[in-house]
Amino acid sequence: MSSLVSNLKLEGVLSSPSTRKDVPAEACQDKSIFIAEDRLAVRQTAWDSPGQAAYDFRSDYVTSPNGAMLSSIINTSLLDDVMKEDPTTNSFQDFMARLTGHEDSLLVMSGTMGNQVALRTALPAPPYSILCDSRSHILGMEAGGPATLCGALLEGVFPCNGHHLTIEDVKKHATLREDVYDCPTRIISLENTLSGTIMPLEDIRVISSWARSQNPPIHMHLDGARLWEAVAAGAGSLKAYTSCFDSVSLCFTKGLGAPIGSIVIGSSSFIKRARWMRKLLGGGIRAAGIVSAPARVAVEHVFLGGHLRASQDSAKQLSKLWLSLGGKLQYPTETNMIWLDLDAAGIDKERFADLAQNAGVKTMRGRLQGRLIIHYQICDHALHVLADLFVSLLAGNGGSIAKNNEG
Repeated sequence: MSSLVSNLKLEGVLSSPSTRKDVPAEACQDKSIFIAEDRLAVRQTAWDSPGQAAYDFRSDYVTSPNGAMLSSIINTSLLDDVMKEDPTTNSFQDFMARLTGHEDSLLVMSGTMGNQVALRTALPAPPYSILCDSRSHILGMEAGGPATLCGALLEGVFPCNGHHLTIEDVKKHATLREDVYDCPTRIISLENTLSGTIMPLEDIRVISSWARSQNPPIHMHLDGARLWEAVAAGAGSLKAYTSCFDSVSLCFTKGLGAPIGSIVIGSSSFIKRARWMRKLLGGGIRAAGIVSAPARVAVEHVFLGGHLRASQDSAKQLSKLWLSLGGKLQYPTETNMIWLDLDAAGIDKERFADLAQNAGVKTMRGRLQGRLIIHYQICDHALHVLADLFVSLLAGNGGSIAKNNEG
């Protein structure tokens, strides 16, 4: 079956020298090499290579900060963003507002905080409800934040087309009446990408236009933690997407490699109120440049630098291999996520994770088993290991998967 892999060649998976450098196996070892420089000790391998991230398919949040980010931290300003005094952070927030076509933005500590700050800011007084996809992060992955922090009813809707919410889904499930028994829809929260799939720009525009035409207008929020991927796939520009929303949350750690941070985008008046909500949640940042400086490097180097497209090509080619071997997918591979249908293949999920681990790569366990995320720091050897695992499992080679003895 090795010939099958060779014939497919996994174009774009194993050879993208212009966009992805292969990672030497020795770089994945945690060597205690220190370089003393002006009394500052820097662990060379921790910043100058992806380390274990090169073999980690669990998520794109495992992407590792790089040397340029370390340099930005060393050289950043160290002033207070609660008082709006940090020039690095102020400049970055202005930069992100311009990049997305909005008036202002606010640095926060995480994507969950970004969503919760935005939702709480947009909701003045109950009763109110938030309409979202039933698979969305705010519904299933944020510890019940909208209920706890906002007192909001979440109306999770599974799309009729099985892919993304449409205006028909929204109209059917939105509560527009203000009867004493009702909990009116005050926010429509969309997520793009969702499970790696892209919500078409035209559908978003239709929903946004309808929401803004209501009386009162329904606030449009976007969980854009992975919006970078939709843009990298050519589905629309960043501004084209963000212009459809009153608030947007973008993440700098998922796929971009920043050590920490997300940002909330919106109007000046919205961000002014969002500052209160961030403070309420304990998200005020003192030496803020430590967060904003590497986040800017992540946006400029990884997103604007064009590093995301290669990982999407790798994901699509690996999906092609899985399908060619008779496997099925839970969702189509439209960006950097592969959703293997292990049940349909008769493969025990824990066995899959164990075999992957024995071969030297990490895959997700628990409820997200079967999901593989290809990020820009995955090395060629890890892709070969995953391809061999596919062949071994689906072509009946009895689990003869080469152990990754290199890293």
